[in-house]
Amino acid sequence: MSALTVKSLDLHHGLLHAVREVSFEVASGEVLALVGANGAGKTTLLRAIAGAHRPTAGRIELDGQDITQVPAHRRVAMGIALVPEGRRLFTQMTVEENLLVGRLAGRKGPWTVRKVLETFPNLEARLKARTGTLSGGEQQATAIGRALMSNPSLLLLDEVSLGLSPIAIERLYDSLKGLMQSGTTVLLVEQDLSRALGVAQRVVCMLEGRVVLEGPTASLPREAVTEAYFGVGRERAMA
Repeated sequence: MSALTVKSLDLHHGLLHAVREVSFEVASGEVLALVGANGAGKTTLLRAIAGAHRPTAGRIELDGQDITQVPAHRRVAMGIALVPEGRRLFTQMTVEENLLVGRLAGRKGPWTVRKVLETFPNLEARLKARTGTLSGGEQQATAIGRALMSNPSLLLLDEVSLGLSPIAIERLYDSLKGLMQSGTTVLLVEQDLSRALGVAQRVVCMLEGRVVLEGPTASLPREAVTEAYFGVGRERAMA
C-alpha cells in the first residue's frame, strides 16, 4: 500500500513554475530518495507535502486520503513530520525541551525521549544543554528526534547533511540506518548521491521541476542517476 501518493503536482513561487506535473508514490515502510541539483524543486515539493506550500494543481494523498487542502498542523496530527533544511530549533530551549515539543502532536506511538537517545546516543550527555550551544551534528540529531517524537507515519528529511562536517555526516547516517531499517516510511531529500543511494530502496531524480528518472536503486546504474541529476542526457538530445 502507498503511504504517500503525489499526482500531477504543480507548484509556483510567484511567476516561477518550481514544480511541474510531478507524480510518484512512496510505499509503506519504504525509504525513497528525492535527488537533484540546487533549484530542482525538491525542497518546494517537500514543503507542499508537509502543508507549508499550496499547490497550483494536482493532488497529495496520505494512506489513500486526499490531503491536498489540509493545513500543515493537521497533517502533523495525521502522521507527517518534516525535518526542514536549517533545523529550526528553539535555540534557547534544551535538547529535552525541544524533543518534548514533538509530543504536542498528540499521536500515540513508540517514540520517547529514551528511544531518541538510543537512536542518537551523542545527545545523551547534551540532554539538558540549550540547543544553541550544540554542534551542527547534535542540532541535526535533535531536529530529527523532535520529528520522531510526534510518532510520524511519514518522515520527511530535507538536506540533513547540509553544512555538517564529514565526521558529523558519517555519525548521522550511521544513526539513520537503524531508523530506516525499522519500517519507518521516509522521504529523503539529499544532494549527496552516494549517501542517498546508500540508504534508499528507490530514487526519484528531479531536474528543473520535473521528474526525469525514477526506479529502484538496486537496478539503476549510478551513471544513469548521475546523468539525470546533471541533465546530461537532455543536453545531448538538444545538441
